[in-house]
Order: sequence, then C-alpha cells, then structure tokens
Amino acid sequence: MIRKRIALLGSTGSIGINTLEVISRYPERFEVVLLSAFNNVELLKQQIRQFSPAKVALAAEHIPALKSVFGSKTAFFAVEKDISFLVAEKLVDIVVIAMSGSAALEPFLSAVRAGKVVAPANKEALVIAGDILMNAARQSGARVIPVDSEQSAIFQCIEGHRRVDLRCVHLTASGGALLRVPVSRHRKLSVKQVLKHPRWKMGAKITVDSATLLNKGFEVIEAQRLFALDIDQIKVVIHPQALVHSLVEYIDGSMIAQLGVPDMRIPIQYALTYPERLDSGFPGLDLARLKTLSFEPPDMAKFPALALAFTVARLGGTYPAVLNAADEVAVEAFLAGRLSFTGIYEVVERTVRAHRLAGSLSLKSIKEADAWARAAALGFLRKVK
Repeated sequence: MIRKRIALLGSTGSIGINTLEVISRYPERFEVVLLSAFNNVELLKQQIRQFSPAKVALAAEHIPALKSVFGSKTAFFAVEKDISFLVAEKLVDIVVIAMSGSAALEPFLSAVRAGKVVAPANKEALVIAGDILMNAARQSGARVIPVDSEQSAIFQCIEGHRRVDLRCVHLTASGGALLRVPVSRHRKLSVKQVLKHPRWKMGAKITVDSATLLNKGFEVIEAQRLFALDIDQIKVVIHPQALVHSLVEYIDGSMIAQLGVPDMRIPIQYALTYPERLDSGFPGLDLARLKTLSFEPPDMAKFPALALAFTVARLGGTYPAVLNAADEVAVEAFLAGRLSFTGIYEVVERTVRAHRLAGSLSLKSIKEADAWARAAALGFLRKVK
C-alpha cells in the first residue's frame, strides 16, 4: 500500500492535533512529511519525535533551539517565508491547512497551483480569496476537500449528483453560546460567558464568531466559493443538537443530509482517505435514542452579523477581506476586555460600510483591503464601547 504523504500546516492547534490523531490510527496509510507551527515549540517537539517529518517550518526565532535538539535528522525552515514553496514540493500529496488567519492564503494558493489535494480547515483564505483559489484549483486539477464539518457535509451530499439538479444548500448552526440569551443582555456579556460553547471545544476567536453567528456568515461565503453557488442558493438554519451537519436540497424536493457525532476527527479522516471511508473508532448515532432533531430560522435582528455576511457575499470583491480583517481586530479587542460583545458588530459593520471597491480582485488588492480594514477598525474601536 502506497502511503499518502501529508503536509500539516498548524500542527499544534486543535485541528492539527486531531489530524495527527487520525494519522496515528492508520500509520500504514499516511506519512507526515511536513509539520508547521508558529510558537508552540514544546508541543511541536513532541510531534517531531512521534512522526519524524523530513521537514518542519516554524517561527524563525525558534529554529536554532530545535536544531540543537534534532540536529540534521530534520530540516528546519522559517514558516514566515518558506511555507509556500514547501507545500508545492513533489514529496507532498495532501496539504491540510489547519493554520488560522489570512496567513494561510499564500500556502493554500501555492498548494492548489501545484495540483495538490488540499484539505482546508481554515475559513479565512476561502473567505477573502475563494474565487482566486478555486479558479487556480480548476486550472491545475487540484482537489479541494473541506475539513470544516458543515462544508464537508455539503461535499459529501453533492458527491455523485448532477450539479444542475441542485436547488440549494442548508448550512446548520448550533446557535452558539447565546442562542437563548436575550439580546438585552448581550452588551454586558463577559468573555467567559461568550466562550462557553454548548457543543464544540474550539479556539477563542472561532467561539466568539460562533456566538455572533459571523462564523456561520463566513461559512456562507466559503460555501459560495467552494461549490460555485449563487448566494440565494445558500440557506442557514439553527439546529441546536449539532448532529445534522448540513443538508443539500434538489429540484425534485429531495433533501440529503449528513449526520454524525460532533467530532472534527470524522471530517478530517474523510478528507484524508477520500474517496475511501475507514473505521473512525466512533460509534454511529443511535437513532432510536434521539428524542428530537429541531430546526429553526436564525434571528437576523438578534444576530445582525449573519445578515451582514450575506450582504458582503453579494458585494463580493474585496468586501469579504474587509469583513474578515475588521472582525479579527474587533474580536481581539473584545477578548482583551477593550470592547463590549455588541461592540464587535458595531466595529465590523462601520468598517464594511466605509469600504469602497478599488480595481480588480487580486492578491494585491486583497492585501491592501485587509490592511485598510485593520486600520479603519482600530479607528472605530476608539468610538465604540
């Protein structure tokens, strides 16, 4: 059996750790050839010892310390400047993008241009430059198999079906920590309250975005690009049980749903083993014990960030980059105690409203819009509480 050679970007984050757990279950099928991280040096050391990757990329300042530990057995590279060429090398078959933020954009683009199988768990790259990335994938023949549970569900539900028969997709949302919290209490919510997600254990940034439902808004934009959908073909439905991960509706009225226990290792494994399916070690759902699967429409007035994301998706161009950058600034301020929870939306909405398109969409225009949005959001922070 030929082992698939894996490049894992962001190996020390939650998705990276889960990916390595999947790989550990089937060592005869996978070989880790590249690990990348940034500052979590101690965990990275453990991963290098366990998986023996030929190459490792991390923050340049930490390279001398790791070289002193591992010597010449492992080649070390600066993640800031080397990661894009590393993912394009011939020794890589699958690139798992588990790193967060817009820093994933250039390695993602490099990987699809090189014709790799790319398994993105990173929303930001597809949100801010999805058209560029997917066009490059089509030109090179690269395959993009999403790891995010909702996008993986859509991917699975459209496989084997004619795209012309698709009516719409339904992205499910658990509703986050604030689904039943009255909007009158939102302004005074603490960071601790917002970070208490009822279903998923995630990083702070994505948990806050789940609470505002902007995370689901990002998934709307992501699905639009991943699956070449019109924005009117994308619906959002609140599903608190988080067992139905998304649904696809066809023109004859049929709906196909993907269900499963809420664990990220399942979509990660599917992306790595596609088109095969292997035993994940998880039990199937006991349907007889499920008392209810409930669905309800999202309250756009209570969660205006979701409505804003639909508007941004329709505007296109550099607006998604502005939405993403402004949100990163605002959420960081909230987590640091410098902004109220409701202030997140106020800062993001003001920044998006102030933006003006300039020129055609390119990496250059995206980077310029990103920089502009961060500066603008910082300015609005001083005016919002």
